[in-house]
Amino acid sequence: MRFLEGKRVLVTGGSRGLGRASCLSFARHGARVAFTYVKNDQAAREVVAELVAQGASGRSFCVSVLDIAGTDRLVQELEETWGGIDVLVNNAGISQNLPLGLLEAEDFDHVMAVNVKGTYLTSRAVLRGMIRRKSGVVLNIGSLAGIRMVEAPIHYCASKAAIVGLTEALAKEVGRLGVRVLCLAPGLLGDGVSHDLADDRLAEYIRHCALGRMPQLEEVAELAAFMVSDKNSYMNGATIVMDGGV
Repeated sequence: MRFLEGKRVLVTGGSRGLGRASCLSFARHGARVAFTYVKNDQAAREVVAELVAQGASGRSFCVSVLDIAGTDRLVQELEETWGGIDVLVNNAGISQNLPLGLLEAEDFDHVMAVNVKGTYLTSRAVLRGMIRRKSGVVLNIGSLAGIRMVEAPIHYCASKAAIVGLTEALAKEVGRLGVRVLCLAPGLLGDGVSHDLADDRLAEYIRHCALGRMPQLEEVAELAAFMVSDKNSYMNGATIVMDGGV
């Protein structure tokens, strides 16, 4: 079943990890996909090639979520060439595996800026068109670390907890205007934060997971595709936890 036939989707941080898997999943479900990235041109080209190989329209933009002018330009370009954006996935995010004693104020500020302010800035740019058309879905990528007491860097946990609050407040504000806002909060993924974990900590996490494993990125991306689809038209303001039972 193709959940997203004809939808126009923008994914931030789409060149690797869950962002890449989401781009490919959305394309399989019939969407046109654009994504942003900030560093790896080769990885971005590879994702575009994979999208095209699936018969989908794929576009990449080298733009940071903190670049206000750049974000406004890419949104305007998609509005003009596509006629609008139906789905925004705020996936771009960073972390640092630092304990409190080594965590500098600049580190805290940077993680909060990318993960929270970046979500706000991109949402603001895209929502203008969604509100004008009275249609659209924003999916924010949160984390189990922002919902439950788990061992993770405090600035990362704080940023992901803020995403839950941002999701709820924004959903309340724009729901009456025909736009839904949701949050998907995965547990530990085989990409990102897990790369910096010691083997014993990773094993301890998996031991506490009822399914005894981390998810495949494709599994999370498939849920994301359903969440932003018209098949899920009455869910708004919700945070869905996908952690395998931790």
